[in-house]
Amino acid sequence: MSLTAVLIVVVAAVLIGAFGIRVSRTTSDFYVASRTVSPLWNASAIGGEYLSAASFLGVAGLILSFGADMLWLPVGWTGGYLVLLVLVSAPLRRSGAYTLPDFAEARLESMTVRRAASVLVVLIGWLYLMPQFQSAGLVLREITGAPHWAGGLLVAVVVAVNVLSGGMRSITFVQAFQYWLKLTALAVPLVFLLMAWRAGGAPGLSPQDAATWQVPLAGGKEYALYSTYSLILATFLGTMGLPHVLVRFYTNPDGRAARRTTLVVLSLLGAFYLLPALYGWLGRLYAPDLVRTDAVVLTLPGRMVGGTLGELLTALVTAGAFAAFLSTSSGLTVSVAGVIAQDLLKGGVRSFRIATLMAVAVPLGLALQARALPVADVVGLAFAVAASSFCPLLVLGIWWRRLSTTGALAGLFVGGGLACAAVLVTIVGGPYEGPANALLAQPAAWTVPIAFVVMVAVSFLTPHRVPPGVARTMVRLHTPEDLNLDRGDWRPRSS
Repeated sequence: MSLTAVLIVVVAAVLIGAFGIRVSRTTSDFYVASRTVSPLWNASAIGGEYLSAASFLGVAGLILSFGADMLWLPVGWTGGYLVLLVLVSAPLRRSGAYTLPDFAEARLESMTVRRAASVLVVLIGWLYLMPQFQSAGLVLREITGAPHWAGGLLVAVVVAVNVLSGGMRSITFVQAFQYWLKLTALAVPLVFLLMAWRAGGAPGLSPQDAATWQVPLAGGKEYALYSTYSLILATFLGTMGLPHVLVRFYTNPDGRAARRTTLVVLSLLGAFYLLPALYGWLGRLYAPDLVRTDAVVLTLPGRMVGGTLGELLTALVTAGAFAAFLSTSSGLTVSVAGVIAQDLLKGGVRSFRIATLMAVAVPLGLALQARALPVADVVGLAFAVAASSFCPLLVLGIWWRRLSTTGALAGLFVGGGLACAAVLVTIVGGPYEGPANALLAQPAAWTVPIAFVVMVAVSFLTPHRVPPGVARTMVRLHTPEDLNLDRGDWRPRSS
């Protein structure tokens, strides 16, 4: 039954994506859907791609394992959009760029900065894609006994077909549908789980378990205070640096629509993130043996409800999980493929399609070879890299006219490089002993401040490297569209 649900989701994604062939003809269609996506439709698509395997499976698994401390994950992933709304969304849309490297080149007037940003976009995208493929393998193995590589390969193929068919316009249709599927797939089974909990006498945690699980910083992880603050910093600041999130704001008609999109996204994410926390709490009661796994969401309907209804609810949850893999992987693939096509290939639709295959092949290989970690932990590392590189670039680039080319490059290399090194060491090696484990597993608390300090300090030391056209660029970023200035769309020189 669960396998049938997966097949239905896959077929629906392919059919909806195929519709994009009819309406995607130009390069602008493939990259940014010709900037014609409405706020509600765009917000649903953002929710679809943002709510990844980490949100659907990983949050509940970590809350089950470590308790109240892990509530910072959904809080931070939602709150990051507040920072995005206040500091980034409208100016970024006004820049007229297609991708983050486009913005970097337009603001700093440097191909070197563009290339550095391109490398980071690809690395973040691959790091985020890897756990999607790993989780797909876990789910397919749980329901069919298939080898762990089968689920990742299935998701990679479906995503490649969708992106190849219609680019951003096609993926927008698919992701908007998948957000509402994911919300339904968690909400409907949860109603029956809570009814079963009530019918069983509404049990609570034991006093001993409640003393550690319900109280923040009471147990579970070493150096919990540092890890918590580092996690908060990564999630609040990392959102603005995720390429698959930012590319969505380029699809809005104007900056005002970009702000409205962000407000709707906050509502949609807030509604969704109420649900995984309840699954984690119920899992602590009924499935404590699943500690340190990501299987609690898939397992609870069978344990608490059982019978045919339990199988149906498990099938629905499984369908939602696959929708999470597909939607997030699709958005990441579009953003990574866009950068590869523009900066490594010759640009245009044909290059975009070749880049799509490159975008999915590498993380699929990593997913099959890398050490398995909790999916939310791996995604958290991607947030740390984004917060340590693109957050300083965007905040200073949009709001500080004295940012120099040399300062931007130094901050990207130092902040992004340190965060990437910590991620690589954590995934390939580890776990480590003592404070080294906390510093490497949650690097944002030290890499983000270093990135900002380096970017500002080097900019002060190199005032002659401030772009000559910075005044014109700042006017473009901060002038409202309703003044009807003739802006046009900025195009990178490398296209």
